[in-house]
Amino acid sequence: MLRVLLKLIAGAILSLSVATGTAHALTLQQIGGGFEEPVYVTSDPGNPERLFVVERGGAVMLVQNGTVKPFAAIPSSAISSAGEGGLLSIAMSPDFDLSGRFFLDYTDTAGQIHVAEMVAAGDSAPSSSLHDVMPSIPHPEDSNHYAGQLQFGPEGALFISTGDGGGADDEHHNSQDETSELGKILRLPAPGAPKQPEIWSLGLRNPFRFSFDRTTGDLWIGDVGQGKREEVDYAAAPTLGQGDNYGWNCMEGALPGPATDPECAFPPAGGYVKPLFEYPHAYPGNGGAFGCAIIGGYVARNAGLGELYGRYVYGDLCQGQIRSFCPVSPAATDRSEGIHVDDLNSFGEDSAGRLYAVSGNGSVYRLGSSGGASCPTVAPIYTPIAQKVLAPSIIGIRAVSRKVRRHRRGLVTAWVTPCSGRRGDPVTLWRGRRNMGTRYLDRACSVRFRPRIDRRSSFRATVRENASYLPAISRKLTIKPVHRNRRH
Repeated sequence: MLRVLLKLIAGAILSLSVATGTAHALTLQQIGGGFEEPVYVTSDPGNPERLFVVERGGAVMLVQNGTVKPFAAIPSSAISSAGEGGLLSIAMSPDFDLSGRFFLDYTDTAGQIHVAEMVAAGDSAPSSSLHDVMPSIPHPEDSNHYAGQLQFGPEGALFISTGDGGGADDEHHNSQDETSELGKILRLPAPGAPKQPEIWSLGLRNPFRFSFDRTTGDLWIGDVGQGKREEVDYAAAPTLGQGDNYGWNCMEGALPGPATDPECAFPPAGGYVKPLFEYPHAYPGNGGAFGCAIIGGYVARNAGLGELYGRYVYGDLCQGQIRSFCPVSPAATDRSEGIHVDDLNSFGEDSAGRLYAVSGNGSVYRLGSSGGASCPTVAPIYTPIAQKVLAPSIIGIRAVSRKVRRHRRGLVTAWVTPCSGRRGDPVTLWRGRRNMGTRYLDRACSVRFRPRIDRRSSFRATVRENASYLPAISRKLTIKPVHRNRRH
């Protein structure tokens, strides 16, 4: 599909090419400072003036009307920012203004990767609402290459990036291993009740930042290289790269990689997906891109960005230079925008399509432009599916007694509100990650379970999404076993 677009408008692109290294009328407006190691920024889906700045230590700050205040925080006992870890990004649910739900990608003290949900009430989210929406991903050997981007795709699923496990050369053999969740793009449909994600695409080293084009739905991945190349990978909608293999560690960009994975001896039938754009670590001359770690960005779709409109905006951690190119002819149109951001950690996009740059030194900037010629307009090749607005639901859980004789059965009741339209919906009881069975809601929207109590056990109940209501997970309920009193 991309090759067809290239042939159709290559002439138009060449006529608009600008010599690399030319400064353009791009501006930076600081919208907040003094943050502690900020790594990402996004906005309320229904209000682009409410910005959320992610701090690596585990806090999320709300920026609105020129004020900055705490919005959410992961308990310090649950998170570790050692190495490249910490809280790495968040994604607001498309129905955030109704449900208050948002999702977080962070690492714990054992190096495991967590994708979790919190629920906000007004301008804050209690830490007690934090719970995982998928099993944590082990990452035990090295404290780097976590990736950590969360983005909702145009079809409403949550996409997640993971690094290859760290070290050099993918020494842990994860990226090409189709059974490992590391070195991948994962997809989690309808996140809520804990479930296993799909492995969507593979062969990535450290896809720290990726994004979806808000006009076309296309997927753009900035994959951090090792010693040879930094690359931008592309996957057109509506398939979004499902099943694609981007080559690491058999390839690094379009060059041969260290090839330590046994799977490199058996490349996919169609070959590895080559990057749409790549650049070296050494300066190539003529104002060309170079650096050490790509910071993937966004295709600019806000009319206020002037000549940036339609261009893919990106940067590099070591250079701090903001650059861009037209998607239909990257190499011919790549250029510096004449703007530098120290310790460039991330780009962000608000719900109005405005773009932001995040400095690890503590500042967040909004990008602006005074106008000029933009990329040729490309008709959308994919119309995002309208998001279905579902009502929030709550599931409660209680026990007749919190103490039960050892090896006897307890009585646990779960109920769901609102009740309207929920009769017959399945409710599942969980002990940790173990499924203890499913029951179906009666007319009063309640169910009963009788789990055997052999040891101290903590239970949760979950209800799935239906045509009208979102999924929900209950609070934790703990039942302790007791011994029968003995006569002496």
